[in-house]
Amino acid sequence: MFSSAGKSIGRREVLRVGGLFGMGLALPTLLEQRAGLGAGTKQNCGRAKQVIVLYLHGGHPQQETFDPKPNGPSAVKGEFGAISTSLSGVQFSELLPQTAKLAHRLAVVRSMSHGNANHVTASLPANSGHSHPPGTPETDFPPAASDFPPFGAVLDAVRPAARDLPTWVRVGPLMRRNNGTVLHGQLPGFLGPSHASFDVDQELLPADVRIQAVERAAGLTALRMTERRDLLSEFEQTRRLIDHSAQARDLNAYYQRAFALLTSDRTRQAFDLAAEPAKSRDRYGRTEFGQRCLLARRLAAAGVPMVNVSYCHTPVGSWDTHSQNFKQMKDSLAPTFDAAFSALVEDLAERGMLDETLVLVNAEFGRTPAINKSAGRDHWPWVYSLVLAGAGIQAGTVYGASDHSAAYPTDKPHDPRDMAATIYHLLGIKPDTQIYDPAGRPHQLVIGKPIEGVLS
Repeated sequence: MFSSAGKSIGRREVLRVGGLFGMGLALPTLLEQRAGLGAGTKQNCGRAKQVIVLYLHGGHPQQETFDPKPNGPSAVKGEFGAISTSLSGVQFSELLPQTAKLAHRLAVVRSMSHGNANHVTASLPANSGHSHPPGTPETDFPPAASDFPPFGAVLDAVRPAARDLPTWVRVGPLMRRNNGTVLHGQLPGFLGPSHASFDVDQELLPADVRIQAVERAAGLTALRMTERRDLLSEFEQTRRLIDHSAQARDLNAYYQRAFALLTSDRTRQAFDLAAEPAKSRDRYGRTEFGQRCLLARRLAAAGVPMVNVSYCHTPVGSWDTHSQNFKQMKDSLAPTFDAAFSALVEDLAERGMLDETLVLVNAEFGRTPAINKSAGRDHWPWVYSLVLAGAGIQAGTVYGASDHSAAYPTDKPHDPRDMAATIYHLLGIKPDTQIYDPAGRPHQLVIGKPIEGVLS
């Protein structure tokens, strides 16, 4: 037993200190393992200080978003027309009227292409730039600790945020398939749990929403937190008398980092979505995705380097429109995205943040040119469109092209390795950077080439 101020407390109670905000002991454990991976890493200066990734799980149809084919074959072009954008001669789907007005701020890549039509495994290169080893089945199987880490985990390793902010925040549920399999590229892979994301997985629609991940337990004050931190320090001093390993000697520093994060006013203010005016919340749309995008803007404004926003209602309700593609796009998917994405880009621009904040509309692939018997579109990785805005991007760019059916690239094809290289380039992370797995083996971080045509 350990005591402080006349009160005794057991080892179990000490170990519960890390769970004050509903995170269990996870956060201190994560921080404990953060070693010198990024120490001494020289980096050039990138334009992007923050990155917001909007992931449209399931794959948005290029034909009904950023690469419409109004004059294409009747069997593939679908039910909707195209509208002019703020760029002369460039059209988007009529389902994205607000986004069309912002085309001059965007860089659209219409020639993304790869060969993996499986949601689960294709999500790894989409989020990391690295595919599974050759011969890996393109089937649903759980993520592995040996997977290549995604952008957020890498950034947490090589360039962690300020002491009182998380480096990588996931807003929205952990994306899964209907069978429960977690999409790859969301977990830290071989960098380990010390570089996992800080997760916000809850309903955000209430006017008085409180983010549970940073809520203090009832009756818990900053003073009591400090007292518990002191108890934990006392416990660790005793532990080090027994265990003299390097991990034990350094443990206290990581717990101190955890307390600094979880008791920080700066952190609590960044996550205070309820502080947003009703007008602002309306602007993004009173939808879960809209409010996730608004929270992402708050986090970016506070200085959080990487925010992942999922457009997914686990386990169902994604962009995987095998049936009723046109109804789903018209009734919910397109208008929800259009409102939230356009509000995010405009809001960042109005606040003077867009020059240092990169926004990426990402997905594992697109949808088939052919319309199936259920009025749906199926998986199609051979051509699809992704969109960037903000820091370091050549605004008003449409890069690459697909054929008249939006089936295959006809100009400047690129795969997810190149998009990842583009992201790291904009972050200022050198292309020869290596990261290390638990066995000390080096792995080349960047294996593609930046898409020069979208860079300013």
